[in-house]
Amino acid sequence: MTDPRAAKDAARAQARARRDSLSDDQMRAFAADALRERFLEELVRPGLLPDGPVAGYWPLGSELDVRPLLLHLRTGGRSIALPVSGPRGQALSFRDWDPALPLAAGRYGIQEPGADRPEVIPAVLLVPMLAFDRSGHRLGYGAGYYDRTLDALRAIRPVLAVGMAFAAQEMDAVPCGAHDERLDWILTERETLRFAQ
Repeated sequence: MTDPRAAKDAARAQARARRDSLSDDQMRAFAADALRERFLEELVRPGLLPDGPVAGYWPLGSELDVRPLLLHLRTGGRSIALPVSGPRGQALSFRDWDPALPLAAGRYGIQEPGADRPEVIPAVLLVPMLAFDRSGHRLGYGAGYYDRTLDALRAIRPVLAVGMAFAAQEMDAVPCGAHDERLDWILTERETLRFAQ
């Protein structure tokens, strides 16, 4: 019998190597711009994006850069937040992001809004990942931050969870467990996947 944790660890190593291999800066910039346009075309213009703050993320390593999308949404009047990592095993919190203000390095060296910025409960959560499959599952880094966060947010109010990834991050099947939260949408530079919840 396969150990689920070992299967996830093996999948993470494979997925990280695949994503890290996407090192061409021009391709990465193209993907970030294509994803911004796809998000606007598929969610914003048809009116499928709920009212309320959008929480994005500051890209770590080879993660897809969603900052062009966040800046566009903020310019259009949308409140934008970034996550703040607390102790391992706890849900993320979110603070308002003002691009004109300096950020601070958080728990994992990721840039976060300072403690003086107001906390925000997002209506839309943009989710980074190592890999995804066509059933709406994602493979994260193993700390469970986003699964706990989605579970906590969904207990308070509806939240639209949108996975953001390169098309090359797709796997046939992501190993998942009972506590793994499914995404509502996954967007890549090539296509949009929508999942019924």
